[in-house]
Amino acid sequence: MTHQITLKSIEPVTHDTHHLVFTRPDNFDFEPGQATDFALDKDGWRDEQRPFTFTSLPEKDTLEFVIKSYPDHNGVTEQIAKMEPGDKALIEDPWGAIEDEGPGTFIAGGAGITPFIAILRERLEKKGTLAGCTLIFSNSTEKDIILRKEFESMQGLKTIFTVTDQDDASVHTEFVDKDFLKDHIDPTLGKFYICGPDKMVDEISETLKSFGIEDERIIHEDFE
Repeated sequence: MTHQITLKSIEPVTHDTHHLVFTRPDNFDFEPGQATDFALDKDGWRDEQRPFTFTSLPEKDTLEFVIKSYPDHNGVTEQIAKMEPGDKALIEDPWGAIEDEGPGTFIAGGAGITPFIAILRERLEKKGTLAGCTLIFSNSTEKDIILRKEFESMQGLKTIFTVTDQDDASVHTEFVDKDFLKDHIDPTLGKFYICGPDKMVDEISETLKSFGIEDERIIHEDFE
């Protein structure tokens, strides 16, 4: 089912990422970690759907997104960065396989952090702590790290940031590969959540399995 939503506010999060707040349709329910197919409600763009994850908590009366823009693509995300309050968008019913299945290690690449925003926020709100949870977040440079201060301030959450295109960064400067994971995870503890580019998700999933981590402990979208 298609729902029309109206932009209430838009604010920058990083140099190329925005926090957008929309009206929420009546009886529209979703779970933390779920996404929707999103399109701009204007001529020439209604058929250009893109998947974006809700970053607000389910009990809020608005719908929120954190969306990274790619101006060089001349596409939907470039147009989203230019939206103004009052502009309309179209969304479909929520979907997604990533949901909170308990404490564990959250591994994200770039905009792949978005499903984990609502999951971690809700877990913190309900439990009061994120003890037992680790966030491994890979980006190109430090300025690309979305909501860094919020994650660092989350009670109990262990944060491990790494960047791949900035040698002078104050965080790790390594790819999230087998050697990196061997140094930063405990294969015996909790669930392992992965979100990012398809290739990254596939490679990390296979690496985790090579450590003896069972399929049922590895959570990610099904790309089949």
